[in-house]
Amino acid sequence: MKFVSVLFLTLSFSIVALATQPSIYGENGVVVAHDLEACEAGIEILKNGGNAVDAAVAVSYALAVTLPQAGNIGGGGFMIIHMADGQKFAIDYREMAPGKAHRDMFLDDSGKVVSQLSTRGGLAVGVPGTVAGLQLALDNYGSMTRKKVMKPAIKLAQKGFTIPFDLAYSFGWLNKAAEGFDETRRIFCRDGDIYKPGETFKQPDLAGTLKRIQKKGNAGFYEGPVAEALVKSISAKGGSITLEDLKNYTARVREPVVGTYRGLEVLSMPPPSSGGIALISMLNMMEPMIFDSVGWHSAQHIQMLAEVEKRAYADRSVWLGDSDFFEVPQEKLLSKAYAALRMVDYDSLSATPSDSIYPLNDRELAGIELGGHESEETTHFSVVDKWGNAVSVTTTLNWSFGSYVTVEGYGFLLNNEMDDFSSKPGAPNSFGLLGNEANAIAPKKRMLSSMTPTILARDGKVVLVVGAPGGSTIITTVLQVINNMVDFGMPVHDAVNVPRFHHQWRPDVIHYGPGAISPETMEVLRGMGYELTPRYGYGEVNAIARDKIFGGWIGAPDLKTASHGAAY
Repeated sequence: MKFVSVLFLTLSFSIVALATQPSIYGENGVVVAHDLEACEAGIEILKNGGNAVDAAVAVSYALAVTLPQAGNIGGGGFMIIHMADGQKFAIDYREMAPGKAHRDMFLDDSGKVVSQLSTRGGLAVGVPGTVAGLQLALDNYGSMTRKKVMKPAIKLAQKGFTIPFDLAYSFGWLNKAAEGFDETRRIFCRDGDIYKPGETFKQPDLAGTLKRIQKKGNAGFYEGPVAEALVKSISAKGGSITLEDLKNYTARVREPVVGTYRGLEVLSMPPPSSGGIALISMLNMMEPMIFDSVGWHSAQHIQMLAEVEKRAYADRSVWLGDSDFFEVPQEKLLSKAYAALRMVDYDSLSATPSDSIYPLNDRELAGIELGGHESEETTHFSVVDKWGNAVSVTTTLNWSFGSYVTVEGYGFLLNNEMDDFSSKPGAPNSFGLLGNEANAIAPKKRMLSSMTPTILARDGKVVLVVGAPGGSTIITTVLQVINNMVDFGMPVHDAVNVPRFHHQWRPDVIHYGPGAISPETMEVLRGMGYELTPRYGYGEVNAIARDKIFGGWIGAPDLKTASHGAAY
């Protein structure tokens, strides 16, 4: 492995110029999420004596009301918990394939993927996990009753909230996109009389559903009238989820994946998320690198991260899936020895072609055919409390507004997570069994995800809570926030809000956001053999960091989007 300490070229603007005062500081607790109503729901719980888990459940239900594009009760997600006493938990409430699902369900008779079959309508829907996951978190690690933590969300659904511009805009395009989905257009598009920014949006059907869950818990969602209506609505749109599928759904408490980076403990999500393993693998590859003499977003810096990202994403393509169905080589992928081996062919003076980087260094997998697409329409939020408990949550319907199927009479949208499986795994000239076999469709299997809710700690105390939406860019986004803070000394507010870039092995391209790479640096990178292309939208990081001066917490919403925070 060759490293050079020469600074190729720094950006034309100074990092110092980006520095701003943190807008959110809390001595006792902080919530950072997409919208202010959800943040305030969480703070209300914290002020009333609830812990971070209680507040996280309240925030999630509030987002199901105020952010119908991604917040949900008809989808799923992942939760990382770090308790003040050092206990660590990962809650997996990823959606599951229904019992009638099968490997080739989205292929035609000639073996080709049928357009939109896995993204729109009933067949695209995975068995929802959010309600079960939130209940599991509350039962095991919360301190408040379901009645209390759901109260803010029910109030928002009943009394309504002011529609912001971005939501009104989304409702506008949904009105056309959801043609044929009458219940969805009735509720969210007012049957074509589209909502405008500043109007009040009330959801009485959803309020009734939330009240039923509030009263009966899982039984109020996975059984009885809601379950029956859910199955009926899916069936009417070609789906196959049954009452038995719903009743048998279970959320899981899993062991978080744990790594270290420059003395910090890194806690993240295990499979069926690929995020935690890929993140720690990249950090392991980066740890021998010296950033002291490297300019931020210089050609050298961008190359260092791009080469690390390529290798991790190559491994992700084959070796990650639902560990209940596929033997993930987790120990190897997380080892620092493997990371060192992975970087043996790294050359700081030139690009390593993606065609010469093989999953798990296995040349026989060079011809792997990638499949599946992960939508960027997800949402992440972070919560800390006065005791030092911390929760990092990423949740989604997959695409914006999911499958477009709304449960008739009950006011909530259903996911299209079946699209996150590999609809056509494994090219014939690869290993056959492998390829994307790890993420092939199977009954009761959970689809692979890039969601990366993460918590960093030092000496057992939380120092950073972070995560993001953004599909395949989620993992590299979280990586760069950590790199910005740990290796470049940025305060959390700047680490979240500076521009970002991304490489995912294939295509062999560095994607970059507005202002991320100067024209001069682009020329240097092209001379090293890199292809570059602009890309708009790199998720919405919502982070919280321990304040080193006063000992409280600093909330860092992503100001490139409509993100918010609240504290007390």
